[in-house]
Amino acid sequence: MPSLLSPSLLLTYAFAAALVAGLLLKFWLASRQVRHVAQHRGAVPPAFAGRIPLAAHQKAADYTIARTRFGMLHMAFSAALLLGWTLLGGLDALNQALLAWLSGGMAQQLALLAAFALISGALDLPAQLYQTFVLEQRFGFNQMTPRLWLADLAKSTLVGALIGLPLAALVLWLMQAAGALWWLWAWAAWVGFNLLLMVVYPLFIAPLFNKFQPLQDESLRARVTALMRRCGFTASGLFVMDGSRRSAHANAYFTGFGAAKRVVFYDTLLKQLSGDEVEAVLAHELGHFHHRHIARRLVGVFAFSLIGFALLGWLSTRGWFYTGLGVTPNLSLAGSAPNDALALLLFALAAPVFTTFLTPLMAQLSRKHEFQADAYACAQADGGQLASALLKLYQDNASTLTPDPVYARFYYSHPPATERLARLPAALLQPATP
Repeated sequence: MPSLLSPSLLLTYAFAAALVAGLLLKFWLASRQVRHVAQHRGAVPPAFAGRIPLAAHQKAADYTIARTRFGMLHMAFSAALLLGWTLLGGLDALNQALLAWLSGGMAQQLALLAAFALISGALDLPAQLYQTFVLEQRFGFNQMTPRLWLADLAKSTLVGALIGLPLAALVLWLMQAAGALWWLWAWAAWVGFNLLLMVVYPLFIAPLFNKFQPLQDESLRARVTALMRRCGFTASGLFVMDGSRRSAHANAYFTGFGAAKRVVFYDTLLKQLSGDEVEAVLAHELGHFHHRHIARRLVGVFAFSLIGFALLGWLSTRGWFYTGLGVTPNLSLAGSAPNDALALLLFALAAPVFTTFLTPLMAQLSRKHEFQADAYACAQADGGQLASALLKLYQDNASTLTPDPVYARFYYSHPPATERLARLPAALLQPATP
């Protein structure tokens, strides 16, 4: 009988405690959000009076509450599913079944990864369907048809298999062939893969899902080109994406890496904003490049992932890592059935449970970057137009103007509207002239 202080049982207790504590924390935060938004549903905040109609404010409140409540249900389901995969033996049963069918080796390990991904994706499909065809549909955002949804699902599954399986095979091979420092080589391969994907995605993958047409508006093109020239930024093209095929939400973004950088506008954004407002929004995005936010985030992600790979390299050689998370290591075939795929899956399942506390730290850093990009936009374009554009986007995307402060500090990657617009030209926050 294992000791109550054995590493295996300590990991089991720690994992269960972290999972429950994280779930309770998230439920508490979500409950605060629902209560706070509901309490402020009846009146537009004074700073936005005359700019945001009461009906739009109430729609944003109802949308936020509905999304948050659904998120609570989905969190509970995800936690139960995680327990099912780990401590309740789901992953162990899947692994044993595939071992009996395929024995050990690369085929069995890839089959384990693929089967896990397919089963997890299938179990999450009802939530995706509800969010798209019930929740988003109820508030007028969904533009997808069932046929388009199925086509996207088939394409994303195929692309995931074509990209994910070779990468997984490479990592699994390195785990067997590269010795004790396999994790360093695997990390280098992962970094290289992500950098390559930044080049490949806008050119070959994104066009599988959306149409990208060159920006036709000559006036806007000249304005945007002049702005980029002032900011010292070059791009391979300006494109309009048919985002309205799937959603009424609006956005704009940069994509790509090096010579493959592109500026992409959702067609919904161009319909909602004036030329001055589009220029200001683009200036904000250029602010992220000016302050090297993207590069810094990439370096941060790569550094954090290096720690993760090193930790995985150590844990993968410890039997208690497997048994503590409900899985029996492959021992019966005397080394012919490696545990590498099991190690990858267990680490991917367990790591988020123990890193929940990092969420507010990353959110705080992201909000700081947003303020810096806003300040840059005000220097390069009209800050009043940026404020006007943001207010339109808050309204059109049904983003609540009254989030719970604690919830926002924990989760929000962008500052709440009141805080963000308060740093922009104050005249915008005064009631509009009748």
